[in-house]
Amino acid sequence: MFRIVFLTVLLLVGHTVQAAPLSGVFPSIDGGTLSMEEWRGRPVLVVNTASQCGFTGQYAGLQTLWETYKDKGLVVLAVPSDDFNQELATAAEVKEFCALNYDLTLPMTDILHVKGAQAHPFYKAVKAETGFEPGWNFNKILVGPDGTVAATFGSAVRPESTRMRREIEALLN
Repeated sequence: MFRIVFLTVLLLVGHTVQAAPLSGVFPSIDGGTLSMEEWRGRPVLVVNTASQCGFTGQYAGLQTLWETYKDKGLVVLAVPSDDFNQELATAAEVKEFCALNYDLTLPMTDILHVKGAQAHPFYKAVKAETGFEPGWNFNKILVGPDGTVAATFGSAVRPESTRMRREIEALLN
């Protein structure tokens, strides 16, 4: 009996539960939709953003990441949110602000909720998988090519940081 229990424990310990790939369809700030399924097989950096935050200058770093790595497969997705009361009133204002101040060309969603009961399904799935929920603007979720969360970063981790680039480059190789 002991031997059967021991072998069963060994099998269970060696068995890893693979998280389901994240999915999600986002309303695009340009109209239409953006889908995680379209980007399967590529790393995706999803960042909840706000135009009136002390971290708003990180838009420049996000654009640099996009320009540096997009041809190698990286997608950088900005998700404007007013969950922390620092976003402009409309998606049109956000789009104009980002174009004028940061010349953004990376994909952006419409203004969405990223935490709590009204959070977009993508953010609810991330929280269910990892326990991570944005605690402030410019939190970053790096989704691996397999569609699972590869890493999460708080607001203070700058897009152009060595740590961020190292994580991204590991997924591009």
